[in-house]
Amino acid sequence: MRIAISAADNQGLDSPISPHFGRCPYYVFVDLDEENKITNVTSIVNEHATSHAPGQLPEYIKQQGADVMISGGMGGRAVEFFHQFDINVATGASGTVQQSLDNYLNGNLRGDAPCAESVEHGH
Repeated sequence: MRIAISAADNQGLDSPISPHFGRCPYYVFVDLDEENKITNVTSIVNEHATSHAPGQLPEYIKQQGADVMISGGMGGRAVEFFHQFDINVATGASGTVQQSLDNYLNGNLRGDAPCAESVEHGH
């Protein structure tokens, strides 16, 4: 399984979670084996953090082979794109990438409600 996580910096598992999917400076991709043991961690710059078209970032995450997207917050349109791509979404993440990953794997981080900001601004 491959999990993508929005991150505030490029420190891998130690990175703080970014509060917004589309504007995060980095994505951390975590590869897991069948027993949910980490096999690889990669930090990638979000080259579209300042400007992107609707669907552009979910498509990019899909192209990277992600099965799950974890973020602090995400707009409703991005959530819809991920659903179309059969990528599970978990929002409301906080703390570090490692903490959020653990919470997701333990079943304590679920749900994909769009952030209030996206609802107010029609994202």
